[in-house]
Amino acid sequence: MATSDSRYAAEKWYKKIRLKWLFNTSTFIGNLVIALIITYFFRQLGYGTPVDYVFFLGILSIGLWVTEAIPPFAVGIFIIVMLVFGFGTDYVVSDTAPVDVYVETWTSNVIWLLLGGFFLAQGMKEVELDRWLFRFTIRRFGDQPEKLLMGLMLVTAVASMVMSNTATTAMMISSILPLIKLMGKTSNYSKALLIGIPAAASVGGIGTIIGSTPNVIAVGALQEQGINITFIDWMMVGTPLGLLLVFAFYKYLAWKLKVKDAVLDLSQIPQSDATIEPFKRKSVIVTLFVTVGLWVTEPLHGIPVAATSAVPILFLTLTEVMNSDQVRALPWDTLMLVAGGLALGIALVDVGLADIIMGKINNLPVAVAVVAVMFSMIAVLLSNVMSNTAAASILIPLAVTLPAPFGVAVPVIVAISCSCSLLLPVSTPPNAIAYATGLIEQKEFRKGGVFFILAGPAAAFLAVMAWVWLYV
Repeated sequence: MATSDSRYAAEKWYKKIRLKWLFNTSTFIGNLVIALIITYFFRQLGYGTPVDYVFFLGILSIGLWVTEAIPPFAVGIFIIVMLVFGFGTDYVVSDTAPVDVYVETWTSNVIWLLLGGFFLAQGMKEVELDRWLFRFTIRRFGDQPEKLLMGLMLVTAVASMVMSNTATTAMMISSILPLIKLMGKTSNYSKALLIGIPAAASVGGIGTIIGSTPNVIAVGALQEQGINITFIDWMMVGTPLGLLLVFAFYKYLAWKLKVKDAVLDLSQIPQSDATIEPFKRKSVIVTLFVTVGLWVTEPLHGIPVAATSAVPILFLTLTEVMNSDQVRALPWDTLMLVAGGLALGIALVDVGLADIIMGKINNLPVAVAVVAVMFSMIAVLLSNVMSNTAAASILIPLAVTLPAPFGVAVPVIVAISCSCSLLLPVSTPPNAIAYATGLIEQKEFRKGGVFFILAGPAAAFLAVMAWVWLYV
């Protein structure tokens, strides 16, 4: 009987896996066919084989990112392979060209910056600085409902500036779950926490280059144009803007859900019984301050962020805060996705496709400022239904070709707008983490989604344009 039960279970799983494989395969083929049909009509415009090939690859990549027929990181690898194949051989383009520029995106400064941020985030998690942040927030803001909500959202926003948005949300949600379960999922305060913390993690990531992957893509694309945005340059606009948006959303939630009427009992929240070696905790704190300090003071010492990013990689492994298993668990797939997106952006510019598209856009009977606003709105809407990294990879290479000062401002505006996509549980990993608790309904995310669709791009446009005119 046990044997037949296990065989039955195995057959069920096999069928599910097989159906998933068939669905993914048919979706991939469908995207391929659609891309070929669209490219066939595009070829009639006569721009040449290199432009047609990159156009085809761009359409196919967008389709794969939207449908997720293969994982997003696999699309990144696929892009690089196809660019090397297309321009490094004579099978597609008769006149081959150097392809090192596409492969070298793996060693880009922004990749190293992102990797350094991953090590810092994992190190903080290993020594439970996340739980310490939660206890610190309670001590600092007490049991007044409005103040505690504000404190948790602001602490989440600040933490997400040096940690991944996903990791920040995971640690904060796990910390507040005991409180939410005590109050019940129907409580407005519980809803405010489960909406506010993911929003703060996503929007707080605006604050630094490493806070959100679209930020890294924007900086990388601008570097390719010879425009260097330093860590402190970004913080001058990103940090105040991110904190302002988070605070504005806190006020909106507090008013909409009437959180001041909640009654909190924080005494029943369990304390962590884990024992952390003081040496390891101090090592992480010192490494965090040294690394971020070097990033912020780059204009003074001139050490590139890529070199500075070696500090957490070296010291966190040297002090045994992180071992090989923890290093393997880092989100390497994000690096693959970013590298592929950067490579696609370089190809769009190199073959002239970005100029062609932007030439058509610039010929529209509207001002460039209106085009900039259109980019920001398209970015936030796209990011609500697909990966914000993928949306940034599509839009930013086009935005850098706009005339000055918009060619500098709009890539940053797009990156910030991509972090304001909070309409659906699937819009961002932070939303998905909150939704996965089973304590909040999908419709509740509309409050944050609509708020940031309207407020995010508008605030980004005003702040970034002022920043570019004054400082860049």
